[in-house]
This record gives sequence, C-alpha cells and structure tokens, in this order.
Amino acid sequence: MFEEKRIMKLNRRKFIKRFLIVAASIEAIFLLRDGVNKTDTSSASKDLFNAGKADSFDKNRLYPFSTGQFFLKRYEDGGFLAMSVKCTHLGCIVNANSKTGGFNCPCHASQFNQFGEVLSAPATRPLDIFPITIENGEILVDTRKPIKRSGFNKSQLSYA
Repeated sequence: MFEEKRIMKLNRRKFIKRFLIVAASIEAIFLLRDGVNKTDTSSASKDLFNAGKADSFDKNRLYPFSTGQFFLKRYEDGGFLAMSVKCTHLGCIVNANSKTGGFNCPCHASQFNQFGEVLSAPATRPLDIFPITIENGEILVDTRKPIKRSGFNKSQLSYA
C-alpha cells in the first residue's frame, strides 16, 4: 500500500510538471508568433491619428478629439498643439473651460491655462503633449508618445 501511494504521488507530480511545461510552451509559441508577424510601422503614418486638414481649423480655437484622447488647439499665430485630456495629477479627464480658454480637472480641481500649464494645484506639471506631423496639409498626431514637459515653449507648436 505504501508503494501505491508513492507511485501515485510521483505520477501526480509528473502530471503537474508536464502540464506546466505544455502550458508554458503554448504561451511561448504565441509570443514568438506575434513577434514574428509584427511589421515595421515606424515610418507608417497609419499609426498616427489623422485630425484633418490644417486649413479647416480656425485660429484661436480648441478642438476635442475624444477618440484620440487629446485636445487640438490652434493658436492665433496659426500654431498647433495637441494636449492630452488626462490630468497630470491622477489621470482624470480634464474639461475645457470656455470662459478662460484653459482646462479644469473635475476630480481634484486642478486648473490649466490655454497652453496646458498649471494654474492651481494639486497637479504639479503641465498637460502632456503629443507630437504633431503635418503632411500634405493633414495634421497627424502620434498619441502613442506623450511628451512630459515642465512648461510651455513656443517650439512645442507645429505649423502648417
């Protein structure tokens, strides 16, 4: 009887080990297959969010893009800035303030100016921005690469 228990434990252990090896192998196969099937999209503009024609945006106006998770602002001088909708305090979605031209966070009352700079805490840094590329008059926003910043600089604007 002692021999039977010992054999059962060994069989159970072997089964569990083999099961874990098979599960890990299947996962490795899927990971390798996904890695091999990926194509180089570093130069492809299909990964960029197409906001539209630059000349269709009025100066000194804010345009929300909820699907792209950003606000596109065209300033008086014609420059564009794509700012994240996420508050830099805890990631709440900020609202546009039509009276001030800035943004308000409904969660903890942080306020930002028209350039996304902090006017009142608890946020400690400006809204993140996204790189803008303008090709053939089209505004393309790379929402995969948010840029953290310490303040607004005119060099952050993109021009058509």
